[in-house]
Amino acid sequence: MNTAIDTLLKILDLEPLEHNLFRGRSPQVGWQRVFGGQVIGQALVAASRTVVEDRHVHSLHGYFMRPGDPSVPIIYEVDRIRDGGSFTTRRVVAIQHGKAIFSMSASFQVLEEGMEHQIEMPDVPRPEDLPSEQELKEKFLQLAPENVRKYWERERPIEMRPVDLTHYYSDKPLPPVQHVWVRATDTLPDDPRIHQCVLAYASDMTLLDTALHPHGLSVFSDRVQCASLDHAMWFHRPFRADDWLLYTSDSPSSSGARGFNRGSLFDLDGKLVASTTQEGLMRLRTRP
Repeated sequence: MNTAIDTLLKILDLEPLEHNLFRGRSPQVGWQRVFGGQVIGQALVAASRTVVEDRHVHSLHGYFMRPGDPSVPIIYEVDRIRDGGSFTTRRVVAIQHGKAIFSMSASFQVLEEGMEHQIEMPDVPRPEDLPSEQELKEKFLQLAPENVRKYWERERPIEMRPVDLTHYYSDKPLPPVQHVWVRATDTLPDDPRIHQCVLAYASDMTLLDTALHPHGLSVFSDRVQCASLDHAMWFHRPFRADDWLLYTSDSPSSSGARGFNRGSLFDLDGKLVASTTQEGLMRLRTRP
């Protein structure tokens, strides 16, 4: 198992402190604040640890309230809201320095059969027909700005293969749509809950960027202050986070210094396995 995936699994393996109380840690990689996907994934782990194994998460809704401090642990407090015949509801609060930095509600359900339908997966190139991250690094990285280069040079647990690279090297306004293939960079354990938590971690990647496309900006731009404000996710069908998943997103609106984004995750067979929504801060800086 590669180092980045091993680190991610250790980050998601929370330390139990007391009944309904867990402690999580952040990777010490020089980030100024904790990656939002990490807090979502850890909060989902904390909630899952209090739910019987025959129930799996089908939805989560979270709010980011303060930036996380990567230098100190995060305490996750779980409130067991309800244990019903088919559904289980949990609320999780992430705490640092005595204050809440994130809150999340999650609902779990026993497996049931029922009616099915889904939207079609977009017709885009397959991941094997796109350049790998290593090929992209060799071709473009030396030309990238320093902050972009540092981001891509860092070993990461999630590989991304964008269908269109224009957004990464141009400030031209683009349609508010994005397609990126994503997967864990190594084989994960077979536990479905681990795959759900890893995908929750990955779901915060690229989503907010979609709302910046029409404005010729990216999250790396020093002209805009960006941060996730809330995040919701629905799990529809079984999947493996170490297989390729197409993360397709669009942004219907931005206003009030906020950008709204919707995402869909499809497996290689075209099955819709998860959906996301997120609103993020997009505040123009008066001085770069």
